[in-house]
Amino acid sequence: MSITGTLIVQMIVFLILVGFTMKYVWPPIAKALDDRAAKIAEGLAAADKAKSELSAANKRVEAELGQARNESAQRLADAERRAQAIVEEAKARATEEGNKIVAAARVEADQQAVKAREALREQVAALAVKGAEQILRKEVNAGVHADLLARLQTEL
Repeated sequence: MSITGTLIVQMIVFLILVGFTMKYVWPPIAKALDDRAAKIAEGLAAADKAKSELSAANKRVEAELGQARNESAQRLADAERRAQAIVEEAKARATEEGNKIVAAARVEADQQAVKAREALREQVAALAVKGAEQILRKEVNAGVHADLLARLQTEL
């Protein structure tokens, strides 16, 4: 055989091989490559979607954390105001109780002063009677001179 015949036979075999490959081998390979590309595209889209969802979730978490911080700060401020009000109320009650105690003590002191004055008047009257008795050197009857003693008591 000559080189030309061999070359022609090889071309025919090559063309048959190319035709067979294009008809039976290439479509499944192309389909597998397309399926793989579609899966990769889906994975990338899912990754982008997950990334955006993660970003949105992070924003929501930050917003909720900010809101929780604000609420806790507000509750703390309310508690501090309430504590201050309780302290002020307790101070007011203590002052009021102190004033009542002082007023009661003043009333009691006034009553005791009046009692002491009365007792002192009686003692002074008794001393005056004894002094007068000693001056007169005779016994004075308290029942007879009760009016005199009452006047003396009121003058003192």
